[in-house]
Amino acid sequence: MKSSSHFIRLGDQDNVVVARVDILPQTPLGDGDLAAAARVPVGHKLSTTAIGKGEPIRKYGQIIGFATEDIAPGEHVHSHNCEFAAFERDYAFASEVKDTAFVPAAEQATFEGYKRSSGRVGTRNYIGILSTVNCSATVSRYIADAFNRTDALEKYPNIDGVVSLVHTTGCGMADSGEGFANLQRTLWGFAQHPNFAGVLMVGLGCEVNQIPFLLDAYGLEIGDSFQTLTIQGSGGTRKTVEASIEKISAMLPAANKASRETVSVSELTVALQCGGSDGYSGITANPALGAAVDLLAQHGGTGILSETPEIYGAEHLLTRRAVSREVGEKLIERIRWWEDYTARNHGSMDNNPSPGNKAGGLTTILEKSLGAAAKGGTTNLTGVYKYAERIDAKGFVFMDSPGYDPCSITGQVAAGANVVCFTTGRGSVYGCKPTPSIKLATNSAMYHRMTEDMDINCGDIVDGDTTVADKGREIFDYIRAVASGKKSKSEELGLGDNEFIPWQVGAVM
Repeated sequence: MKSSSHFIRLGDQDNVVVARVDILPQTPLGDGDLAAAARVPVGHKLSTTAIGKGEPIRKYGQIIGFATEDIAPGEHVHSHNCEFAAFERDYAFASEVKDTAFVPAAEQATFEGYKRSSGRVGTRNYIGILSTVNCSATVSRYIADAFNRTDALEKYPNIDGVVSLVHTTGCGMADSGEGFANLQRTLWGFAQHPNFAGVLMVGLGCEVNQIPFLLDAYGLEIGDSFQTLTIQGSGGTRKTVEASIEKISAMLPAANKASRETVSVSELTVALQCGGSDGYSGITANPALGAAVDLLAQHGGTGILSETPEIYGAEHLLTRRAVSREVGEKLIERIRWWEDYTARNHGSMDNNPSPGNKAGGLTTILEKSLGAAAKGGTTNLTGVYKYAERIDAKGFVFMDSPGYDPCSITGQVAAGANVVCFTTGRGSVYGCKPTPSIKLATNSAMYHRMTEDMDINCGDIVDGDTTVADKGREIFDYIRAVASGKKSKSEELGLGDNEFIPWQVGAVM
């Protein structure tokens, strides 16, 4: 990255630069006579050379779009003169795999976590209520309210709360296929999540997503910390709530005995997310988070990149880092699935960026994806997984998901994420239970405007006050602090009860 007081150049082959401030007409853009032709907002792009109609526009040293008209030097480059177009990419599978200097186990960084009997480690200590179907959603909320809106938890200070995770599906769907598998993997993943000391699963009784099916498919066993019941089998709403209160009350004493102990950060699995992105996302917060992921991987931990539609156009950079051709081809298979999926639904992979993204300076899905992929750092890609599939590899991995943030993170948490890192330029206020969500602001103006929601300001990178590497270390240390019990801003605000959104695929019948 090269910058002046007015702009940032991200690659030597780029033919655009990014405005650091609101650029006024005739503002010099470097040596010689080059100057801005018109006003350009902060975070937006200006051309540094003449670009002919149909020629590629480059940022990060990569193609982000093609000129729809002749563009003169110094012009604003955005949706009015730049568009998405498909082009061939060389996947060069496993061509850039590198040796990672892992930190010896005895020297790995640590945090204070909850060691569970399963051998996994939690960062929080919740009791969870999982509804199998939307028909049991209200009852599930009533059960949680019986604990959270009373003094029922006062005797149990080590319990973070009782959270009901409800959704809009579970019936009116096929009892097999991708959609059913997504839902079952999600519920199984949450039922087994180490941030839960106990789980109660609540169904209606006649739904497609039957509790016995889930227990049989994933080997879940009813015991002291995992209980189930149905509204129909319990005798209705009131009786179900009363029976559920009794079951959860029986879990509380043991859950309260859980205590934190020192464990290696190799037990951390971090969900990597971005939402409300802007022109600075790929310059500040995303690469800084990537630097933190590199540190995490060196210490034996795991970072999960997702949002498949939002790495579209950058996947060729990830396949180069795949540890094998097989891993790289799994990623491309998911890309091809999405191309077919969007076509079948009369959509397109280039329906991104959103209006808010565009207002922040992002023009095409290619540009957005190149910035989003930076969250994955520079280490090898060690695995590719389906939505909500349990992550069993260490290091940097990819999990297939939509770009819709809460749906994507639901899958990442089901896959095992016990911390979420969420970069945002426009100002997302996402929260997550049972996994704490850390917000990383891409620019200083938004950070100071929304400081009650933002945990870390990465805008000081472009302000010239720090480096990507130093900010990555700061994020890595903050992750450890939050994993050890420090409340994130979203936790302080009580967010996270309404963001459980399993990915629905298939016909609603």
